[in-house]
Amino acid sequence: MTFVLRSLAVSDPGLVRPNNEDVAFAGSRLVAVADGMGGAPAGEVASEIVISSLAPVERSAPDAEPLAALREAIGAANTRIRAVTDADQATEGMGSTVTAMLLSGRRLGVAHVGDSRGYLFRAGRLSQLTRDDTFVQALVDQGGLTPEEARRHPQRSLVTRVVLGTPVEPATVALIAQAGDRLLVCSDGLSDVVEDDAIAGVLAGFADREECTRQLVKLAHQAGAPDNVTLVVADVTDE
Repeated sequence: MTFVLRSLAVSDPGLVRPNNEDVAFAGSRLVAVADGMGGAPAGEVASEIVISSLAPVERSAPDAEPLAALREAIGAANTRIRAVTDADQATEGMGSTVTAMLLSGRRLGVAHVGDSRGYLFRAGRLSQLTRDDTFVQALVDQGGLTPEEARRHPQRSLVTRVVLGTPVEPATVALIAQAGDRLLVCSDGLSDVVEDDAIAGVLAGFADREECTRQLVKLAHQAGAPDNVTLVVADVTDE
């Protein structure tokens, strides 16, 4: 049996930021979000490079190994960012997070760098598939902070790994998709301010993807939306 994704992306600037450095991709096999480094030069350029490098993976061989395709695309994005910064010193330091999911038949590959997130909602349960590459997550892993303390920590947005033009190996996850799975890829503009239980409630309560994305952005706005809010909701269905 072959599956496809029915996906929808939305990107909102939020209520504070003057520009939007997030870019998303919503396809029938590939979903991805990239978040340009806030405050760094040309962050929006970096996130656009990441997504434009990933986009051709949507048309890759449907029986190809999904993680290999994602790694190659992220590597290509890294090389392109390095070329841009070498050519223009004003862009030195630009970078982007990336979280991408690729469906190949029944196989679902997830590749991740930074603090954008990937979630799986299956049988009424929300699972976070990615681990944040952040200073506070490292403290949580070491037992120095609780997850709730990390959510309120003043350095919660300090990212430790991004696609920056220097060598980086994405973290990866491989799983077998099931019909009825709902996937969510989002920037930290959603996950930093909306708790997982609330996200799960929306994913469960709104079958229509457009209404689902609208409600998730609404929750971020109700929490102050201090950052850009970008997300993709995708449903795994029979082809």
